[in-house]
Amino acid sequence: MEIGIDSFAAAPSNSNVSHAQALSELLERIELADQVGLDVFGIGEHYRKEFLDSAPSMILAAAASRTNRIILTSAVTVLSAADPVRVFQNFATLDLISKGRAEIVAGRGSFIESFPLFGLNLEDYDALFTEKLDLLLQIRDNEVVNWAGKFRPALHNQAIYPRPMQKKLPIWIGVGGTPASFVRAGTLGLPLMVAVIGGETHRFRPLIDLYRQAGEKAGYPPAQLKVGLHSLGYVANTKAEAVEDYYPGYAEMFTQIGKERGFPPVTRARFDAQNGPTGALLVADPEEVAAKILQHSEALGGISRFTFQMDVGIPHEKLMRAIELIGSKVSAIVNR
Repeated sequence: MEIGIDSFAAAPSNSNVSHAQALSELLERIELADQVGLDVFGIGEHYRKEFLDSAPSMILAAAASRTNRIILTSAVTVLSAADPVRVFQNFATLDLISKGRAEIVAGRGSFIESFPLFGLNLEDYDALFTEKLDLLLQIRDNEVVNWAGKFRPALHNQAIYPRPMQKKLPIWIGVGGTPASFVRAGTLGLPLMVAVIGGETHRFRPLIDLYRQAGEKAGYPPAQLKVGLHSLGYVANTKAEAVEDYYPGYAEMFTQIGKERGFPPVTRARFDAQNGPTGALLVADPEEVAAKILQHSEALGGISRFTFQMDVGIPHEKLMRAIELIGSKVSAIVNR
């Protein structure tokens, strides 16, 4: 199983830390993840004051120059708000810089700030993604493209460059909990990245079964229908230390998001329940976290990739230590 980190490049809550320093520290963490043997590092894409990741391919390109083997991916590319031509060109260029280590996880995103920012209609939420994903795949599979759609000017015998180093740039589909999204990924034969940030992870099994059934019905071999899991998590020497580091920032972030979406404030009791044996959170010591990853994998019928999302205001030094523990202990236990 591939083990990695996803980051949303959180803006520093400490006024003594500049945005430039925060990005510099993020690059240090990606470099360390490469050194300790993690398999993948993803950068999200948001258009909010709390995050510095509105241009993820730029961050990943900077990381490519400082790493040697780790896969560099989006987490996710908000394709509904992007031009698929530019998305492909950015990640093809990243693939060349990184010598074949670029990937795209394409999704619709869980926030909607990009729609007014780029003059898009929220009522076209699904139609935009469907059309743009089709174009992105056409560009990925063909050097010269003929394509027409509703939301973008048509392309007639249009060559699109540069081409990536990899013969076929990997494109995953990032999903939340919409059944149609799981079926679409399976029908297209694309690997699936499932974001589970709350509830009980095993409850996603019927949706993942839908994905695999749709893929098999479309004629794709089971080995092609890979499933990855993105979860909120953090590792420290002990569970008590991990919870002490993680809970305050988690509670603040998700209470604020809850205000925007009509959810109740985070409580310690709810956090502890989410961090229990079947809950979605993985905040503990290396042994417990590794055991829980394996448990989630079994419950979901086998996963190929697991990524931690740790951006809840934890200091850089502690995030560095967490990456060391994930590389030296968690990954080793899981894959042993």
